[in-house]
Amino acid sequence: MAASSTFVFLLFLLSFAFQFCRGGRTTLSALVEEQPLSMTYHKGALLTGNISVNLIFYGSFSAAQRAIVSDFVASLSPHSRRKSSFEPSVATWWHGLARYYAASRTRPPRIYLGEQILDEGYSFGRSLGDADLAKLAARGAPRGAVNVVLTAEDVAADGFCVSRCGTHAASGRSLAGRFAYVWIGNSEKQCPGQCAWPFHQPEYGPQSPPLVAPNGDVGIDGMIINLAALLAGTATNPFGDGFFQGPKEAPLEAATACTGVYGKGAYPGYAGGLLVDQATGASYNAYGTSGRKFLVPALFDPSTSSCSTLV
Repeated sequence: MAASSTFVFLLFLLSFAFQFCRGGRTTLSALVEEQPLSMTYHKGALLTGNISVNLIFYGSFSAAQRAIVSDFVASLSPHSRRKSSFEPSVATWWHGLARYYAASRTRPPRIYLGEQILDEGYSFGRSLGDADLAKLAARGAPRGAVNVVLTAEDVAADGFCVSRCGTHAASGRSLAGRFAYVWIGNSEKQCPGQCAWPFHQPEYGPQSPPLVAPNGDVGIDGMIINLAALLAGTATNPFGDGFFQGPKEAPLEAATACTGVYGKGAYPGYAGGLLVDQATGASYNAYGTSGRKFLVPALFDPSTSSCSTLV
């Protein structure tokens, strides 16, 4: 499975920045200026056309939890009748990928919320391998789709909380077509400090108080961050030959190249300047449909070789 996870890079970034900053002579910003990153286009296809995002909930998710996820996906499209009228919005964040489409001379996709499929009976058990995740993803649409598998907090998956918080890949070619898919796990009971930061105290690196989750659910709000990052990577590198930095086996993509950055002024252990809900104290940077608020990651801007934030 061609993985795209934020976890390994986050650990690398935290330890790397700490080593260089604690001496007091070299700052992270200076280091970036000396060694700028670049996003390489490998001449492959990007997602385009009408793309349904189908949600496959594996295990126990409450109706409220499923609504948070579906509202986020519905918020991605500027054409949705349910889109937010407030800015900065999730749709504006998603539009940031237009820079990649312009560079590749590809028309951006029209994203819409597709089916929601429930597997509350744990049909593959509570410990899943990559082959199981691929089979679950195949329950969604066979073409013109991103099928998203979401595993519950009591489900283990290969590499989860060890080397990844989620991943994206694609089905093989067949007469039925080809689809991209994403898997993310609910980390609330297993590793929230790794996969739900900044809504939980980090397990590694600089320590700072956790932020209040905008939808009141640390596990699901953490999943939204990872879902956003993986959808951005799926759109711009769906088949492993689109836009990415580094080796193909462990690529840094549109959002994972900016892991840990959510607002201006971010640095390891600090998510950056964010909006705060005065009633709940929750931190967020994007408005969504149904009055929702979300935290989405910065996107790497290939035209400036820098991380671009909404706030």
